[in-house]
Amino acid sequence: MEVNDLKKIGSVIVINNEPYQVIFSQHARTAQRRAFVRTKLRNLSNGQILEKTFNASDKIEGADVEKSKASFLYAEKDEIFFMDTQTYEQFSFKKSFLEEKEKFLKEGLVVEVLIFNKKPINIDLPKKIDLKVIEAPPGIKGDSATSPTKIVTLETGAKINVPIFIKNGDVIKINTETGGYVERI
Repeated sequence: MEVNDLKKIGSVIVINNEPYQVIFSQHARTAQRRAFVRTKLRNLSNGQILEKTFNASDKIEGADVEKSKASFLYAEKDEIFFMDTQTYEQFSFKKSFLEEKEKFLKEGLVVEVLIFNKKPINIDLPKKIDLKVIEAPPGIKGDSATSPTKIVTLETGAKINVPIFIKNGDVIKINTETGGYVERI
């Protein structure tokens, strides 16, 4: 794998036998016209962020990451359980590892599992999911000089900002990458 391949956000590489996913990449040149790539990498095994600069001459090992589908089963104590939709094998992750993703998990949600060395190392949520609003404060009439918003609670327990017209029982589409409201269904 070449250093130029790091431009693609989401690429997975191996550093010290650990899989890392590129979450930020910036190409630059020094005064001597040497090219380098400044990156931010997320360790897919433990979630830690690593900032690393690669020179144009560096060789990078691409990770052999497989993808599979799994269904969210349940969360218990500090574990989140999934079942592979093909093999029906169950596996789990620590809640602390999936902290930002956990708030969008509802029973039966199918996620993409990243597998490295035959071991599940992370999950990718669908880009957009539908969730039901279970608690919404009433909208205030006349509050429309700007784009008024309010905070509602979703069926998974997540709290997000939505337009003021959303009410209890509405089903809304959420962008799981930004954690933001997309539309009412």
